[in-house]
Amino acid sequence: MFLAALILAVPNSYSNEIELDGVVIDRTISRFGKDFFFYYTSYWRELPSTEGLTVTVHEVVYPQAGTRLWLEVEQTKIYETYFGRRQNDVKQAAEQAILRSINEVARIRASEMTGGSLDEGF
Repeated sequence: MFLAALILAVPNSYSNEIELDGVVIDRTISRFGKDFFFYYTSYWRELPSTEGLTVTVHEVVYPQAGTRLWLEVEQTKIYETYFGRRQNDVKQAAEQAILRSINEVARIRASEMTGGSLDEGF
């Protein structure tokens, strides 16, 4: 909705030139997911060299069992965790996810610099 408002606010002559410099997409639905997204994005904003990268935080809630949450950077799953129905340390999970994200950003940027592919196993 925000993107649509942004495009509508820009005159037509410039609308074809709008580029996003990378986004973090929230696909969470539960309180645990929203808290995770809040902590994760607060860390992500502080990382250098993240421009142009797309991060998506996904969540599936299983009634009576808990929540499955995973994180993708450039459509590659780099982190997955499970939250039970009771209290969990969401901030610690976000810290673990950001550490994996740092490794993934470094792998992507190194691959760009060397002209290599984005094969896993860096």
